[in-house]
This record gives sequence, C-alpha cells and structure tokens, in this order.
Amino acid sequence: MAFLTRVQLEQMGFGRLGENVLISDAARFYNIDHIEIGNHVRIDDFCILSAGSGGIRIGNYVHVACFCSLIGKELINIRDFANLSSRVAIYASSDDFSGASLTNPMVPEHYRHVQHEAVDIGRHAIIGAGSVILPGIVVGEGAAAGALTLIKNNLDPFAMYVGVPARKIGERKRDLLELEKQLKS
Repeated sequence: MAFLTRVQLEQMGFGRLGENVLISDAARFYNIDHIEIGNHVRIDDFCILSAGSGGIRIGNYVHVACFCSLIGKELINIRDFANLSSRVAIYASSDDFSGASLTNPMVPEHYRHVQHEAVDIGRHAIIGAGSVILPGIVVGEGAAAGALTLIKNNLDPFAMYVGVPARKIGERKRDLLELEKQLKS
C-alpha cells in the first residue's frame, strides 16, 4: 500500500487534517472540504468517504481498513480509538425500500423518500469486517460488532454484538481505558 505524502494530503483540501495521517493513494474522497481527520489516523486502500452537508468527522487514533465506505448527507462521526475493519459500510442516508417511493439518486427528489440521519461511532468501538451501519445509529463507547453484523439499532457501551440483525452476546472488558491513559501520559 502506498500512502500519500503530507504535501499531497495538504493540497487535497480537507476541512481539517491532523498529524501522523496515513491515507492510501487508492482511497477516494468526495466533498473533501466537509471531511475532518484527527491525529494518528490511517485510511487504507479502496475506501470511499463521501461526505454530505453534515460532513465526516474522524477522531484520533482511528483506523479505517480497506474497502470501507462512509456515505450520506448527515454527519458520520467516528470518535477516538475506533476501528472499522475491512468492508464496513456506514450510511447516513438510505432510500425507502418499502415500495412507497422511487429509489436511487438519478430519480428526481420529489419522487423519493430518503432517510437522512447522523451516525455516531463511540470511542474504542470496533466494527467487524463486512458489517453495515444504517442511518441514525449510535454505537456506544467500547461497543464491538463481530464480522458481518447488521447494525440497525443502537449498540450499548462496552457490549459485544453479532448477527443479522445485531444481537448482544456479552460485555467487553474496560482495560483499554487504562491503556489509553498510559498512551496519553
């Protein structure tokens, strides 16, 4: 994987760009001036970040693995120490699939019914490979979703989830909070 240089990153026009940011030259960004990136962030190959008017905000010590997509009109907020495994899809907008309206962005807006809601990924959350997060979701601090989980309801802090739809299977340890303190000292 080849990462863009600091000069290349600064020329791209991010809304905010922290220090020690590693972004693959194969990642793609849309409405880049609405994307804010914190410190110690890595975004891998073939990711697509398409910010709407709400923007995309990525905190510190965040990893976005290959083939992730972050798409939607409303804010997508990824807080410090969160991790998105490969092929995670986060949607802050979604068409109405009920059949009551037409779908897809090529149809005039007044024939569509699109749900636009912010998504918030809490500190220390980890989202497993191939998982999907729908509009309006809050992933609590330290929550973990296993691979291929469909997240259509909020996730409790420090809880573990798997499945389609996500179901709670246990609790995570909070040792990582002490490790964060050590890292920051």
